[in-house]
Parts: sequence; structure tokens; C-alpha cells
Amino acid sequence: MNTIATPITAAVVAPIADRRRLADRIYVGALAVTVALTALVALSYFTGIGRRFTGIISFDQQTLRTVFFGAIVLNVGLGFVWLGIKSLLLRYAVGFDREERRAAFSSRMDGPFDVAALTARHSERRIRIVDMIGRRGRFMVLGLMGFFYLYSRVDSERPGNFATAFLSDNLLDAVLTGWMFVLLYRGNHILARAVYGPQSRVMDGMLARANCLLIITLWGSFKFVLLPIGSQLAALYTPAQFAAIFALIWGSYMVCDTLAEVGGSLYGTMKIRVRGVGDVNRKSIAGTVTGFVGALLFSTAIVWANALPPSFYGLAVAVAISNTLLELYSPRGTDDFWMATGNALICWAFGLWVLH
Repeated sequence: MNTIATPITAAVVAPIADRRRLADRIYVGALAVTVALTALVALSYFTGIGRRFTGIISFDQQTLRTVFFGAIVLNVGLGFVWLGIKSLLLRYAVGFDREERRAAFSSRMDGPFDVAALTARHSERRIRIVDMIGRRGRFMVLGLMGFFYLYSRVDSERPGNFATAFLSDNLLDAVLTGWMFVLLYRGNHILARAVYGPQSRVMDGMLARANCLLIITLWGSFKFVLLPIGSQLAALYTPAQFAAIFALIWGSYMVCDTLAEVGGSLYGTMKIRVRGVGDVNRKSIAGTVTGFVGALLFSTAIVWANALPPSFYGLAVAVAISNTLLELYSPRGTDDFWMATGNALICWAFGLWVLH
């Protein structure tokens, strides 16, 4: 996520056996969550049991088109585009030869993947920048499209509960995307490379795909975490405020997380050691500050654009601070989940204690 001033040494990373065990545990956990979500969807659709958690599951043309476009076209289609971009950057900007690029886009679980050897031969800063471009380029296209789609619908339709209004679409998308990443986890063919390649950091070594799978699984799980909190938010805020609250929960974390990685990769010096899923887990002060500034500007702009009362600027500041701290201290691979959950809880506390 950020740059480093000193070479990577073998002592920095965990033993190979430990990393393989961690990768296997993440795979088993992701498989279990995906099976559970699939069973819940099937149970709700065929029997109605669990409908209070899933909403009404529909397989109408509009839902299927939305889910197919989001899960298949964007994940696979954009994956091929960013796979090509990242491959070119690794070749011409970093200097990876063909074998190094092949290893970088593989599952990395069939043999050792030596990050220290790569950083000894090539510029680590350039590797981190290319990792950031591939990961954030793909993520921001997907994330921004999804965010603005849902934000505009919440703003125009003003449903009674924005947390559950579009849950059916989101749940089906989470199930389909979850199975796609689980099934391709160990693959080394072109489809697996396209789905995983752009967002699998070189600097994460053997745990690159485990990091990606963990993020995907936790993000799907967050949609269920938002259900009980969302019902409370719906009672605390007016429908006219739902779009702003949605943006403060989802949009602000995306901005903070993205800019922290961009700033850290471009001009940060990695000095802060953190826990996480990856061979090298360090972050930078520059990236953290960049993420905070971006989250603060975004959150205050949302309050201003929606003409909310002055007290909401305090909420914007609180959300920006929470995003920054959770991005910094959450184990890498889990920060998306904790940032979004933290934002939702802060919005709930603000509505409960300040507005009522």
C-alpha cells in the first residue's frame, strides 16, 4: 500500500509454510461464507424463510441483467483490460521479464514467490506504483460505478430503508462474485489471471490472492452487517438525508482507502509496520495523511451538496477520522469491512445522540 526506504529482507516475511496455512484458512473461510450465502438465498427464494434478512429475492429480467453486468462483465471484462495494462507496466516501467510477469499473475501457491529477490533486482517503488495502478484502477472503476448507481437511486427513489432497498440485487451479486473468486483461487489459466491479476499485489507475495479473496468475502458479508444498523438509520434520518448518509458510509471509505494507497505509493516512505494478509505489511505517514485529507474533503462536500444542517459537518469530520484510523490499524485485507462498518456505526450514534 505504501513505499519503503530500505530493502526487503527474508526476516520481514513469515515462513512459507505459515503463509500457505494462512492462505488455506482464508480459502476455507471464504468457501464457507459463500456456501452459507447461497443457502440463504435459496432458502429465502423457495420457502420465504430468511426473507427479513434478504428482502424479496427476484430473478426478473432487470435483476438478472444488473447482476450479470456487475459480477461477470465488470469483473471479467475489466479484469482483462487491467491485466493488460499492469503487464505492460511491469514490463516497461519496472523491467520484469516474461518469467517474472508469469509468476506475478499466477496463483503463487505452487512454489516460492520471492519478493526480496524481486526488489533486489528491480525498483521497489516502481513495483508498488504498478501494484497501486492495477489494483486501484480496476477497483475505482468498479467501485465508482456501483457507488454512483446506488447513490443516484437512493437520492431519486428515497426508499423507506436504503440499507435494504436494493439488497436483493446486491446479495445475488455477492453470491455470484463470491463463487467466481473461490473457484478461480488456485487457477493459473487466463481467466483466473484476469480476475485476480490486476488486484494481486506483487508485494503481497504468496498471499496476494488470499488478500483479494478476504476483501471480496468481507465486503459481501458487510451487506448483512448493514441490515440491523440500516433499520436503525432509517428511523433516525429522513428519506431526504438517506443519499448523504449512504455516501458517508460507502463513498468516504472508498476515497480514504484509495488515496491512502495512491499517496503512499507515489511519495510515501513506509515506516509503520502493521498486521495483515501479505508478505510485507507496512504503511506510510504520507499515505495516511493523504487518505484523511481526501476523506475529509469528500465528506464535507457531501454535507454541503445536500444542504444538511451545520451539525452534519461534525459527522463528516468524525467519519474522516474514523476512516483514517481504521485504514491504518485494521489488519490489511480487512480494512474495507471495518471502515464501512465503523462509518455506519458513527452515523447511527450521531443520529441517536445528536439529532434525537
